[in-house]
Amino acid sequence: MQMTNRQEIEQQLKTHKYEVLIIGGGITGAGIALDAATRGMKTALVEMQDFSAGTSSRSTKLVHGGLRYLKQLEVGMVAEVGKERAVVYENGPHVTTPEWMLLPFHKGGTFGKFTTSIGLRVYDFLAGVKKAERRTMFSKEETLLKEPLIKKENLKGGGYYVEYRTDDSRLTIEVMKKAIEKGADALNYTKVEKLLYDKKGKINGAFVKNMLTGEKYSIFAEYVVNAAGPWVDTIREIDGSKKGKALQLTKGVHIVIDQRKFPLKQAIYFDTPDKRMVFAIPREGKAYVGTTDTFYGDDPVSPTMQVEDRDYLINAIHYMFPSVKISTADIESSWAGVRPLILEDGKDPSEISRKDEIWESESGLITIAGGKLTGYRKMAQTVTDLVAKHFEKNGKTFRSCLTKHLPISGGDVGGATHFKEFQLKHLEKGVDAGLTESDALAIVNKYGSNAESIYQLVKENKQEAVLYSLPMLLWAKIRYAMEGEMAVTPVDVLLRRTGLILFHIQEVQTYKSQVVQYMEEYLNWSKEERDKFTKELEKEILNATVPEDEENKAKLA
Repeated sequence: MQMTNRQEIEQQLKTHKYEVLIIGGGITGAGIALDAATRGMKTALVEMQDFSAGTSSRSTKLVHGGLRYLKQLEVGMVAEVGKERAVVYENGPHVTTPEWMLLPFHKGGTFGKFTTSIGLRVYDFLAGVKKAERRTMFSKEETLLKEPLIKKENLKGGGYYVEYRTDDSRLTIEVMKKAIEKGADALNYTKVEKLLYDKKGKINGAFVKNMLTGEKYSIFAEYVVNAAGPWVDTIREIDGSKKGKALQLTKGVHIVIDQRKFPLKQAIYFDTPDKRMVFAIPREGKAYVGTTDTFYGDDPVSPTMQVEDRDYLINAIHYMFPSVKISTADIESSWAGVRPLILEDGKDPSEISRKDEIWESESGLITIAGGKLTGYRKMAQTVTDLVAKHFEKNGKTFRSCLTKHLPISGGDVGGATHFKEFQLKHLEKGVDAGLTESDALAIVNKYGSNAESIYQLVKENKQEAVLYSLPMLLWAKIRYAMEGEMAVTPVDVLLRRTGLILFHIQEVQTYKSQVVQYMEEYLNWSKEERDKFTKELEKEILNATVPEDEENKAKLA
């Protein structure tokens, strides 16, 4: 279970020459690291923040085929990513699960009965959807039975089809852990400051800075892949190769409301008055709604919800669910993320293609840009195939891609169809370790085949939870995140490893000081680190709960 400690990984990065170095620890970089490592390439990866801290923890948390891209006639992309949904689910059923989605259609709306029926049928065909999950068309009455909160006026009916809900950040972490298990050396909080070149001007590594200690060193590799998401153009600028196509960042915001205020029982994909499409999804006793889609030109490190984002989503809820009388005070938390799309002049944010593209500079820097969470594995395969072809020219061969049928970390549960059986079988082990039945089930549900490692931690160390006045389940998640998932800060744990800041922010408010104290003592922080990490946590909580307007900018500073 345990990831090699940071000092050991850093020592490897300093002293080994790699075949491929990946810049960026989001889902794309993690996927490339796993693909390259499983083919036998000596692989390194560095991430300047925490793994998944950028776009890969700030999505709509769906592995979906992009139904709306059919309207833009992006048939090839829908076919490819649609098929990938089932692959992602099969390889990690503990982080991805089928979610029936209801698409209501109203007179004068974006979708009509005919276009919805044909669109969903084509979607099923392109995505190779299995028979039990193919679309069904509902009458007005059947649609309201599924979700009585939907606007009744001018309602014509609904389409019912399957998407896949995921935890984007945990998906990224599990892919990264599998890459490390397969031999990759990956390290978060390691920023590329310069690129390195040989005498012929060919790229052969990177000069990096440890963002926790300030130490700087060089990493050497035969090929360097730029998978830095919103920062790919920054890396291209360092390489002197930013020309031709460039990134266009767009921002997406989601809000979270307790289901007692918004008693949504069914995931809905609906159109707004401005003809955009928005999701409303029930999850863990909450309903989350998003996303907005606006051009973004500020720092991609910390995008936040602004007043206009909040109001747009509240108005969207009022439009489609008129009986739901929520106000800004009912928003418990929010998140904002940026999408690194490829610039297309004259197009609105929601019209810009989500296709991925690969560029190779004169120095040999390979850049992957654009793309969707759902297509991460295929994107990784395309990039790794390219690297393998370069090696072939020099007489070195690697095996072909193995990731299509490779369970990610935690995914060794006997396949998706056997996951429920696996959960029940392993529930007793958690209870035997000293957990309640509900806590044991929560762990096996979230961590899959890694649950036993957590049960073992509980069995051997559960007195720590009492010592620090932490609930057993929360303590177990924190301990495992530090020991097995390279979490360094409270935000790493409470936002990206557990999602608590997003979906259970009251629990974070209740236990934040105990979490800080426990992590400080376990990881032996300095006073400066404690102050810095505590401030980061407070800022993240404030960002999640309060829109950034003039009144709150001072608090966030």
